[in-house]
Amino acid sequence: MVKFDIMIMKRINGGPMKKLFIYYSLSGNGDVVSEYLSSSYDIRKVTTAEPLPGSYFFSILVGGFKAMKNHKDKLYNFDNDIKDYDEIIIGSPIWNDRLCTPINGVLNELDLTNKKVNFVLYSGSGKNINEKYKVVPYVLKAPKNNNKELNKLKELL
Repeated sequence: MVKFDIMIMKRINGGPMKKLFIYYSLSGNGDVVSEYLSSSYDIRKVTTAEPLPGSYFFSILVGGFKAMKNHKDKLYNFDNDIKDYDEIIIGSPIWNDRLCTPINGVLNELDLTNKKVNFVLYSGSGKNINEKYKVVPYVLKAPKNNNKELNKLKELL
């Protein structure tokens, strides 16, 4: 137990923990979270090999349907090398009550063994999202429009 606690506090080799935030953003909520965490985390924004339809409405419709099917999007130029990182935060919008399909693609490519992993979920709408996703400690409702939601992430910095 002591070894685990030390590993969380600092890297085994004595240096500071190296942290990475990997995220997808369709509406800009993830970008706001990324900007908030950028002082303490390296940032990797996920893009897909095939973009969603042009209009926001159809993007949500297609993305939500694909999420319902647990689809894993193919990623464009994604760097899956995380060996130098101790802590990984994965940021995902909530699509049809699930992780978004680009993040499913990320999870399919990463080996998270022996990594400290957290999830930050964000939603532009939806009632009672904090109650619905209470097993996830960081659920933000429309952080792009409500900066107070970002205060939930202070302990990560």
